[in-house]
Amino acid sequence: MINSNNLFVVEVGPGPGLLTRSILETGVPNMIVIEKDARFLPALTQLSEASKNALKVIQGDILEIDHEKILATAQINKVSQENRLHVIGNLPFNISTPLLVQWMKMLSKRSGIFQISNITMSLMFQKEVGDRIVADTFSPARSRLSVLVQSLCEAKKVYQMPSSVDAALIQLVALKEPILNVPIDQYEMVVRYFFGQRRKTIQSLLKALTKKITVDEVDRLIKGLEQLDINLSLRPEKLTSEEFCRVTKVFCDNSISIPAK
Repeated sequence: MINSNNLFVVEVGPGPGLLTRSILETGVPNMIVIEKDARFLPALTQLSEASKNALKVIQGDILEIDHEKILATAQINKVSQENRLHVIGNLPFNISTPLLVQWMKMLSKRSGIFQISNITMSLMFQKEVGDRIVADTFSPARSRLSVLVQSLCEAKKVYQMPSSVDAALIQLVALKEPILNVPIDQYEMVVRYFFGQRRKTIQSLLKALTKKITVDEVDRLIKGLEQLDINLSLRPEKLTSEEFCRVTKVFCDNSISIPAK
């Protein structure tokens, strides 16, 4: 819920500001909107002036924007345990996945706006992407997004738009104690590889790594996973986020990376 207790709200892609206006009416004291399209800036500027500076406008590409600029614009010089952040947005379909991966990496490192302790995100995704984000273990829709996001956040679908719109509202709440306990870049590397050929078993995918790394390295990975009781006969979607963390730790402990090509 967005109200005056949300000390900091960031809206991505507000357009002419219809949702922005409604949020300001809840009494939110500090709101930043980030809009790439210059055509919407006059309307947003007028809304900012009417809000008596509760609303600040930044023009820019959310994928490239410096988060320090967001914090500076919000006049947040020091992050405290009392800060609460709510990120909202109807994300453009073409950037929603790379943006979400970028945000999860920042959240894991507690960098940018994601260094704030209490974080909620209410984001509109294409239905297919939303289904993948919230998919449980064993679900056919489970993907690298499911594993990555659920390692850091509680994820749930809060609203399904009519079929003609093909979109879903997903709420993400940052976990106080994240499941992720390995470096995010290595974790994302491992999860991306295994879901790249999701119909194969873990063992088959490990053996296929001989095209990228040495046979000895593959043998060490298999031995390490067997010692952790990872069932190598399973397909990737049947591993929990905790198990993927354990898989990644074996890669890290053996200093093994998966080349991109």
